[in-house]
Amino acid sequence: MAKFDYFVVLAEMRTGSNFLETNLNAFDGLSCHGEAFNPFFIGYPNSDKILGITQDTRDADPKTLLRAFKQTADLSGFRYFHDHDIRIFEKVMDDPKCAKIVLTRNPVDSYVSWKIAQATGQWKLTDAKVRKDGKATFVADEFVRYLTALQEFQVTVLNRMQSSGQTAFYIAYEDLQNLDVMNGLAKWLGVTSHLDALDKSLKVQNPAALSEKVSNFRQMTEALSGLDPFNLTRTPNFEPRRGAAVPTYVASQSQPLLYLPIRGWPNDPVQGWLQALDKVEGVKPESKLSQNGLRDWMRANPGHRSFSVLRHPLARAHAVFCHRVLNTGQGGYGGIQTTLVKRYSLSLPDDPADPSYDKAVHRDTFAAFLRFLKANLNGQTAVRVDRDWASQSKVIEGFAEFALPHRLMRAETLEHELADLGASVGLTGAPALDRQTDDTPHALVDVYDTEIEDLARAAYARDYLMFGFKDWEPS
Repeated sequence: MAKFDYFVVLAEMRTGSNFLETNLNAFDGLSCHGEAFNPFFIGYPNSDKILGITQDTRDADPKTLLRAFKQTADLSGFRYFHDHDIRIFEKVMDDPKCAKIVLTRNPVDSYVSWKIAQATGQWKLTDAKVRKDGKATFVADEFVRYLTALQEFQVTVLNRMQSSGQTAFYIAYEDLQNLDVMNGLAKWLGVTSHLDALDKSLKVQNPAALSEKVSNFRQMTEALSGLDPFNLTRTPNFEPRRGAAVPTYVASQSQPLLYLPIRGWPNDPVQGWLQALDKVEGVKPESKLSQNGLRDWMRANPGHRSFSVLRHPLARAHAVFCHRVLNTGQGGYGGIQTTLVKRYSLSLPDDPADPSYDKAVHRDTFAAFLRFLKANLNGQTAVRVDRDWASQSKVIEGFAEFALPHRLMRAETLEHELADLGASVGLTGAPALDRQTDDTPHALVDVYDTEIEDLARAAYARDYLMFGFKDWEPS
């Protein structure tokens, strides 16, 4: 039985895909049919059909052409770029009987080649005598957009292959001149024929050094020096992905308002605000809705507004520490408390109200908890990443699986922002927002110092960066 029914070359413009196609077609039993799903033409700029399928037929139902590839005597395939028909991408990536060949090239080289081809109008070269000479002009913003699209597509391909348990044949631009690699590719595709020499009908168009091909080479090197190709400045994040948690959403029954909570409030003032709002109408907010139930609410409330509230990472961590870790009664995390004491050397008091547990001890114990949080959020502990202290950025990413909040509010300006939100849906006379009481047994303001701030920043580096949090200040 054949390994594959057809193949796709996942590439981009100016990566050597024409040369690769020419050599694939030199093998007995292989046929590559150009850019079969280019939205502007079918196969090649001057062709009107592939395997009897016209462009109009392909555009109406791209699967028609895909089926034609599977029915040929040869193993047939095509070249696919990131901006080709997206409808076929899903079909191809989900099909293990489709062989994936991933062709890559240094993005600066491919960009410069693309710019020269644009300048000269010459996209292929078969005879050096008719070569058109030209130089590229490097445009920094354009290159960044080019590079971003390229990398996003490559990451998408890689992740889809990983998640579906498939493998691809990766080939670099420099490998195209290697006869052994080309014969190895044919063998991987399941073809028994081999080449004694590569097809040389296509010539390298721009063999000179980059410095000779770019008119503003100095500006290019300066612009590239400001890029971070290795993503050295990234903020690592090893937290598990979080789901949408739709049953925790709170939908008002009197107003078109939907609250997406980020846990970590001991007593959530927004839920209290919504409850006070709906009590005016003799009802209470709905929660624990299923996804279908929430969709029904959305349909019944056109123009609805969804929102969530960000809280300063340090204030949130301190509230969780007091409410979940120190709390030995209802709402406390008894099992985690035991583990924190035995495994992570936190000196938790048997009774937080004991006078011996003073501000100094509280400060040191909270600092130890922040150090634990950093390790926990980086996947270095056996303790679960609880929703109460998970990064707010991760929680919001989870929201996106169902619906992103229309507004992200700040806890320190919540009263004003809720009033503004209410006004946007025609609400008048909204209830006052209950102020939160200080954490117990000691308030954050009593133990705050620069080390505490630095520990919070280390634990929640991504939240500080993504949401622009400054150092904590008492409200």
